[in-house]
Amino acid sequence: MTPPKDLASERGISLLAGEERRRSQRVIIRVPVTLELTISGQKIEASAFTVAVNVHGAMVLCPRAIEAESSLEMRNERTRDRTTVRVTRAPRESAEGFLIPLEFTSPSPNFWQISFPPENWKSSSS
Repeated sequence: MTPPKDLASERGISLLAGEERRRSQRVIIRVPVTLELTISGQKIEASAFTVAVNVHGAMVLCPRAIEAESSLEMRNERTRDRTTVRVTRAPRESAEGFLIPLEFTSPSPNFWQISFPPENWKSSSS
């Protein structure tokens, strides 16, 4: 019996590291956020916005890089809600700024105030 083919590979789709093991559906949405962190005892705020969100965190675009494993506060500027997040890996530089993957340090399923697709949902193009 032939093992099942990897559908993404079969279609020539390249996945970023970690995408094949995504824990929840992500939603592409731009939400303004403020990131607050302390560096050398000095509180710093950076305005950013989300590129994609899920129930575990977000990918944000920020004008400054923030080190992997840093812990910081994130404020959702639409709702004014706050939560603690950590940077899960080194930011990637892009033409618009730094793409920073953030993960909630404690469950915050309602932080984005949106309804997420069910976990078994697949787009019709998948």
